[in-house]
Amino acid sequence: MASIRVALAQLNFRLGDFESNVAAIVEAYDRSVEQNADVVVFSELAVCGYPPEDLLLKQRFIEDAKAAVTHIATHSTDTVAVVGFPEQEAEDVFNSAAICHRGAIAGIYRKQLLPNYSVFDEKRYFTPGASAGPIFQIAGVTVGISICEDLWFDEGPLDAQIASGVGLAISLNASPYQRGKDVSRASTVIERVSSHNIPTVYVNQVGGQDELIFDGSSFVANSHGQIVARLPQFEEALEIVDVATEDRVLDGLPVIVTSESQKAKRSIREPIIAEENDETAEVWNALVLATRDYVEKNSFDQVVIGLSGGVDSSLVAAIAVDALGADRVQGISMPSRYSSQGSQDDARELAENMGIDFHTISIEAAHAALTEMLEPLFSGHGTDLTEENLQSRIRGVLLMALSNKKGWLVLTTGNKSETSVGYSTLYGDTAGGFAVLKDCPKMLVYELCRWRNSQTCSAWIPEASITKPPSAELRPEQTDDQSLPPYELLDPLLEAYIELDRTAAELVDEGNDPEVVDQITRLVDLAEYKRRQSPPGPRISGKAFGKDRRLPITNLYR
Repeated sequence: MASIRVALAQLNFRLGDFESNVAAIVEAYDRSVEQNADVVVFSELAVCGYPPEDLLLKQRFIEDAKAAVTHIATHSTDTVAVVGFPEQEAEDVFNSAAICHRGAIAGIYRKQLLPNYSVFDEKRYFTPGASAGPIFQIAGVTVGISICEDLWFDEGPLDAQIASGVGLAISLNASPYQRGKDVSRASTVIERVSSHNIPTVYVNQVGGQDELIFDGSSFVANSHGQIVARLPQFEEALEIVDVATEDRVLDGLPVIVTSESQKAKRSIREPIIAEENDETAEVWNALVLATRDYVEKNSFDQVVIGLSGGVDSSLVAAIAVDALGADRVQGISMPSRYSSQGSQDDARELAENMGIDFHTISIEAAHAALTEMLEPLFSGHGTDLTEENLQSRIRGVLLMALSNKKGWLVLTTGNKSETSVGYSTLYGDTAGGFAVLKDCPKMLVYELCRWRNSQTCSAWIPEASITKPPSAELRPEQTDDQSLPPYELLDPLLEAYIELDRTAAELVDEGNDPEVVDQITRLVDLAEYKRRQSPPGPRISGKAFGKDRRLPITNLYR
């Protein structure tokens, strides 16, 4: 029986910022050395951040990545650092892990299984590694390195490594978050490895990157498949763990020896096993992290939200305050003649509860002026949706003017249910920089509001905002259910059609009302052009609009 001291470095990298990424890696490495770690494991493509996408097509980017990993290797001592980076050889680019030791790169592992589904398109950029690669002896323990997808499938590189006698599996990951994935991800990885009776070190990155959220949740499982350390979700962390391994007979793959003897080590505290959040709290934390990182990594100081007094804008404001602090959130009320006094009061109460700056700009004069300007061309046409949309577009213009003048990032407030069926105004409530609720269906919006209110001694979000019938308030007595089925009925149909790829015919065969199915699927298809022009927003489901779901706008298939 042997033991190896492993440091799991779960860090939040800034994509393309080699200087700050290298500094974070070196700082975590030095802290690990102080605690006598034998090896420090970082995440997939750590030096540049994940996913770099078409930055990988820039030759200078690849050269900068090489310089970054070389700097890290030069800094290394007896403690091994396993660092993800994009590696070029001739015309090929690989998703690789550098094994850094005593001032040099002692060996390299190249990712073999490249994902090309959902949000992943690694085959566009990378060449797969040709084999399971070498195995490494670190502190007397035989170690197999793999990268993300390599660990998920039978007959992958891990099987060859285990057959050759590795006693510890180390996996570098950039595995994005979706609801409920954390538990299934850990169980899948543990099942794959523990069947071979070897321990596993799984390191995932954390942080928001455009539409993707990385939740961390790095862990160590022993040879019996029991989790002995788990890092928290949505937070940076560095954890030192002594991992027990069994001696195994080496046979097959080439072995690279990086460090032979185990140092005398001082004792360390018992590793943490972070508690798992319930699913609603998990989603909340994911949205908070995504919002914070999008704002801060894109160098915005303040955000601005149009506050209608409704449930969606209230939720966006609450997430923004948790992400950034009340002093960085601006609320704007933009009432028209159709805005109820109750909604205006709810918006003001919300702002007071959260302590954010609150401003009121009436759009009545602008709406009247635009209506008058358009009257000559509108002559002979009755009042219809056009006049309603004018109100929304005026509000979009005002928010974007404030963004231009003051540098505030506009957070849009539309949810996934509305975005799905086009229940929004192009260049109106879709105008902005980041769509916080883009992947949150309406029923989840209500659930998140109630959860957040349960975390304070008094309701943060006014109860009236949650309980009153949802309405755009663009005409007298307007409610959402005049245009759409109730959200309790709508959301499951949207999930089936969008996320599960059911056809309209299949939904009818499953017992749904044919007229409702026809209405909803037609609206979803017609709204594709709107979604293409909407801002990015955080992905929390198995199929979000954007990277996940790619349908043609001009599409006659029904």
